[in-house]
Amino acid sequence: MRLASVVFARIALLISALTAQAADGNWPQYRGPESSGVSGGHALPVEWDVASGQSIKWKIATEGLGHSSPVIWGDKLFLTAAVRESGEDQAPRLGIYGAGDEVVDKTPRIWKVFCFDKSSGKLLWERAVHRGVPKMPHHVKATHANSTPSVNSDRLVAFFGSEGLYGLDHDGNIVWEKQFGVINAGPFNDHDLSWGVANSPVIYQNKVAVLVDHLGQSFLTVLRLEDGSRVWRNDRDEDTTWGAPLVVTAGGRTQIAVNGFKHAGGYDLETGEELWRISGGGDIPTPTPIFGQGMFFLTNYHGGAAPVYAVKANFRGAEKISPQSVEGVAWISHGTGSYMQTPLLLDDLLYVPRWRGVLVCLRPETGETVYQKRLGPGAFTSSPVAGDGKLYIASEEGDVYVVAAGGEFKILAKNTLGEPTLASPAISEGVLYYRTVRSLIAIERR
Repeated sequence: MRLASVVFARIALLISALTAQAADGNWPQYRGPESSGVSGGHALPVEWDVASGQSIKWKIATEGLGHSSPVIWGDKLFLTAAVRESGEDQAPRLGIYGAGDEVVDKTPRIWKVFCFDKSSGKLLWERAVHRGVPKMPHHVKATHANSTPSVNSDRLVAFFGSEGLYGLDHDGNIVWEKQFGVINAGPFNDHDLSWGVANSPVIYQNKVAVLVDHLGQSFLTVLRLEDGSRVWRNDRDEDTTWGAPLVVTAGGRTQIAVNGFKHAGGYDLETGEELWRISGGGDIPTPTPIFGQGMFFLTNYHGGAAPVYAVKANFRGAEKISPQSVEGVAWISHGTGSYMQTPLLLDDLLYVPRWRGVLVCLRPETGETVYQKRLGPGAFTSSPVAGDGKLYIASEEGDVYVVAAGGEFKILAKNTLGEPTLASPAISEGVLYYRTVRSLIAIERR
């Protein structure tokens, strides 16, 4: 009996090790496993030069436009885009400005999913999932393909807002599709504007979670990954949000945490039961929640007190965000919140990048500020990723700041991608994959 126990224990350790190795190579959704943005186990580059090819594994031109991030499973890298059938695309408008203009596009487009070999950049296949004139406009800074797909060993799920949700296999065959009707993702205070959908789907085991917060009936839904059929749908009293749902096992339940203005909160993955609710903060919520140290960390910026707040994973109930301590909130840091970028938790420090090029470092257990330092000029939309003791934070102009992890602010390098980027990068087996407005670039340490 003891020998059998030892054998089983060794098998379990081997399986665990193999799983960890596989997980390190996979980047299955927006910001990777659990939307953490963190990769481990490999050395990552500090300096590179796209023009000369220094530390560039490969660079390829991409078709169409999209701000969706690359996702990776095994040796395959997947990307989505909306491809104009004729004429030139209007380049995204970069920078810091107050106008929230929309782009009304009457030119037919083809919404595509691409699959590349992650080692060489070779195109393995492409699949057109929808053709037609876009049903809704998008923000001048956005595209018609903002939502990052999600992938596991069998399926890839791609969301194109009003143009539908699609489940594909790894050979590019469309297995199912789901239409939610016209989604008007505009600001709460101007229903005549539409800025485009950016909520990314999330695969968790045999289910997929999809958040559709807009100026119509907002909702969170869970579908069966196999065929797209509904498990449950929970209607939400909420204006538009642009972040992805976060699915984690925490507080005794597998929870779906979502950002929001009227209703940031958590739901039970299996039943759709609302577990907790926090209201207040910014009125155009974009960052995705992250999880660690038994807490959900949420942030928003626009129109409010720009809070970062930590919600206890075992909290059950409803609270209004306030400077005072409340039951479900461990702490609140006012004036440090992020507008566009999702924060990052690494080595017991919480990093909150701000839209205008400032990086705030907080202690996640208390919310105490460790430092608040400027990276550089311009607007920052791409969310940071990290690994090998380094953070990577890109400006919209394509300047990537490599920052040392830890309580002392130190910029290790500033590298240019040579093109604007608003998409968040992926990391797999020591390689950074950046999507720019016209290219896909793989960067490795040499």
